[in-house]
Amino acid sequence: MTTDASRRLRADAARNSERILRAAREVFAESGPDAMLDDIARRAGVGIATLYRRFPNKEELVRAALEQSIAEQLSPATEQALSDDNPRQGLVTLLEAALSMVARERNTLAAADNAGVTADVTAPFLDSLVLLTRRGQQAGLIRADLVPDDMQRIMGMLISVLWSTGPQSDGWRRYVSLVLDGLSPVGATPLPPAVPVLECGKTNAEPSEARRFRPRGG
Repeated sequence: MTTDASRRLRADAARNSERILRAAREVFAESGPDAMLDDIARRAGVGIATLYRRFPNKEELVRAALEQSIAEQLSPATEQALSDDNPRQGLVTLLEAALSMVARERNTLAAADNAGVTADVTAPFLDSLVLLTRRGQQAGLIRADLVPDDMQRIMGMLISVLWSTGPQSDGWRRYVSLVLDGLSPVGATPLPPAVPVLECGKTNAEPSEARRFRPRGG
């Protein structure tokens, strides 16, 4: 039987988790992806033992922090994009929302990448990106010779722009516009054959930002 005391304990635990995750995103933003858990606990106003009870290791903490960020900043845009009758406009909505989120949360993403959890958490985004592209192709709004791997690489290219701009800059919008022009079937030059995406570790040196939003198995 649920008691008032047990409900209060669950509510307290939920509030602690919320504070810890928001603190983690703030501390990562200020101190970088290698921020210490002690600093995150201090910012959240909890003891380090409380942090470890909620998140037994850094991997689980950064996964949850990234999931919180995606739920708040990307999931609503994904829903809007998928419900848009114009798949090209839906693609614009999704790309802009993703780049905006990455610009704000670049250190949380870097921490998640270091922990090896980025691919699992961002896979639904990539699935939506590919779905919108296919809808656009079916509607004649996106060039027909694109393959799913192209969208993964295009997303990586766009994200790489962020590492050459200031944290508050929206200069990435210029390159979204360029990419969207390149996705148009109007006046498109036939593409050379696509090549498969190499698995992690098969390249000599892959910049960490190129691994952001890598799908599972890629």
